[in-house]
Amino acid sequence: MASRSSILTVPLYRAAHGRTGDKGNRSNISVIAWHPALWPALCGQVTEAAVMRQFAWRRPSRVTRYVLPGLHAMNFVLDDALDGGVNEALNLDSHGKALSYLLLDMTIDIDAGLAPFLAGGPQAP
Repeated sequence: MASRSSILTVPLYRAAHGRTGDKGNRSNISVIAWHPALWPALCGQVTEAAVMRQFAWRRPSRVTRYVLPGLHAMNFVLDDALDGGVNEALNLDSHGKALSYLLLDMTIDIDAGLAPFLAGGPQAP
């Protein structure tokens, strides 16, 4: 966990958890804040552009974000990201179920005052 004055850089899985599914050549990945206090940081940094960069190697044709503020969650739909889909892909690891872990590995910056709301507590690696 890097620290710059009062900013902590943490992997997304410390601030949120995820659910994933796939249908055809489309993956959807939900990101749900561990605590409502983390929601503004997630909204500001886990954007369509950031998710597109995180999955650039999968070459999705489009990433669409749906924000669910009442749930402190968002859902991302990645089009054309699954090697043609479950029935066409030769690589089992490319299916939607596995992709949430790759998204949750991206880093975000949060105010150090929010550290108590992170999964694993403020001192977890």
